[in-house]
Amino acid sequence: MPEVRRQSGRGHGITLSFLLLAVALFLFNGHQAYAGLDMKPSATTLRASYERLTPKLHNNAYNRSLYIESHESSNELKGDIYALVSQPFPVVNGALNDPSGKPVNWCEVLILHLNVKYCRVGQDARGSTLTVHLGRKMEQPLKDTHPVEFRYSVLDSGKTYFATSLSAPRGPLSTHDYRIILEAMPADNHLTFIHLTYAYGFGMSGKIAMKGYLASLGRGKVGFTPVGTRADGKPEYISGVRGVVERNAMRYYVAIDSFLNAPAKDQFETRLKACIDTLEQYAVQLHEVDRTTYLEMKRNEHRRMNNSL
Repeated sequence: MPEVRRQSGRGHGITLSFLLLAVALFLFNGHQAYAGLDMKPSATTLRASYERLTPKLHNNAYNRSLYIESHESSNELKGDIYALVSQPFPVVNGALNDPSGKPVNWCEVLILHLNVKYCRVGQDARGSTLTVHLGRKMEQPLKDTHPVEFRYSVLDSGKTYFATSLSAPRGPLSTHDYRIILEAMPADNHLTFIHLTYAYGFGMSGKIAMKGYLASLGRGKVGFTPVGTRADGKPEYISGVRGVVERNAMRYYVAIDSFLNAPAKDQFETRLKACIDTLEQYAVQLHEVDRTTYLEMKRNEHRRMNNSL
């Protein structure tokens, strides 16, 4: 989700950060071809990525088995997270892949993200949807948030691989084709290798809004890719639009990882604390609110979400 501000008719902004929990094939009317940056998922490609990235997964600055990359084209941004999660593949498969096409747990994942204020699973003639309300990094009435409808699709599902996607045709300020794809496969030592992609396209209005954000609220914020060394010897990280997409991809990965380590229905509090504690491990990039504020806000938002079901 791009971190842009849209002025409402009442003169206050809404910070929009589209999920993008990373990573999708956008299927418009069920058959749109892959466009822009290549994101076609497959078991073969994921296996090759695992073999290629294994050394980097075990030797990095993140203190966990994680690799981040981002790409920018003339009209699209994409962030990719590759990681090992500490759950066996059957657990991950059962939690986040439903071959019947029902995204039963995705709202529980998404609500952990700071900018996700509400989530509801729905159904139409084409299958399952998620109505996701996006807003500022503070508590808000739903009427002040921005609803986006995502299409949930199972792209592939087997005994040793799955790929699911969330896609939305449009967002604010001429942004479009929001895509989140999650792939997973078994890894060594009873772990699971996942690949999360978060991507979206943008037009001229989106470019202008992003420039405004980067010159104001986004000034000084950075992503995760090292681009050099500062005078004090510390890493210099990528900034600009790639920094934006890397931060949001990372937020969705943290939400997924926190959910997978506490997937039972009564473990929301465990997930919540794990999520904010992990985010604060990367405070240079991801710190937005203090721990107490986050916990109170998310408890209230989760309660509101469940009360509406």
